[in-house]
Amino acid sequence: MRLDMRTCNLDGRAVGSLDQAYDILARQLGFPAHFGRNLDALWDVLTTDLEGPCTVRWHHCHESEAVMGPDFQRLLAVLQDAAQERPDLCVEVDVRG
Repeated sequence: MRLDMRTCNLDGRAVGSLDQAYDILARQLGFPAHFGRNLDALWDVLTTDLEGPCTVRWHHCHESEAVMGPDFQRLLAVLQDAAQERPDLCVEVDVRG
């Protein structure tokens, strides 16, 4: 059983596209090489392949939202839905900065 927590810090000032988010998530959480770089593949990795416990923190998310448009809401929904699916995944969104 894994006792250490994996953490991914997304900085909204540096995340302006899905590709940038995928890069950061994959690097910081150690996604498998077969990660398909789309929202369905992200769901699959988060809910089945990723060893927990894990926390994803999205700081300055309002800046990502302004640049990403509808992709922001789609990405956030996948992250939050995956967190509801598994108790050892936490998603924290900082709307203040």
